[in-house]
Amino acid sequence: MTHKPVIGLIGGIGSGKSRVAVAFVERGARVVSGDEAGHEALRQPDIRKAVVRRWGPGLLDERGEIVRSRLGAIVFADPAERQALEALVFPWIQRRLREQIAEAAADPGVKLIVLDAAVLLEAGWNSLCDGIVYVHAPRDVRLQRLAQQRGWSAKEVDAREKAQLSLTDKETRADYVLDNSGSPEQLSQQVDKLLGQWGIAN
Repeated sequence: MTHKPVIGLIGGIGSGKSRVAVAFVERGARVVSGDEAGHEALRQPDIRKAVVRRWGPGLLDERGEIVRSRLGAIVFADPAERQALEALVFPWIQRRLREQIAEAAADPGVKLIVLDAAVLLEAGWNSLCDGIVYVHAPRDVRLQRLAQQRGWSAKEVDAREKAQLSLTDKETRADYVLDNSGSPEQLSQQVDKLLGQWGIAN
């Protein structure tokens, strides 16, 4: 089996990583989502039990599932609480990402693998990648998108961004940059150019 590149996708909150991921999927990529693995992690009985033990049963909905917005309100307000949560979930998430990358690599229909994870660098999951793509969009564009899509205020965005590396650090550590402030056509052209650089036929 020829090696299929694993490309990590990073960027500011609201930069449009999902839109970029879709562009790669349209060209034969399989996306492995850190966010989805994070959702799965919180559904694991042992992890859920540990979360409730630390932060209380008030985090659960009527079905006994963790309400992520309630948990987020706690952990994004206090770095020590966030680190406690990360210690609980990151090892499980990394195992799951490895499994999904291996499954994608074994699929003959997959040309490349895109790992989309907000805290890719912070969690050390860049060790699973052959290259890192940084998705750029100006702050005002990102805030507008987040207000429309998720109803987040600038204050909420700031709290979540404090939990991540600065955008300058992220961009500096990336191997490639995509500008996602323009039209879908402009983004498509950039994605095609990257695939050409990687020797992947579209």
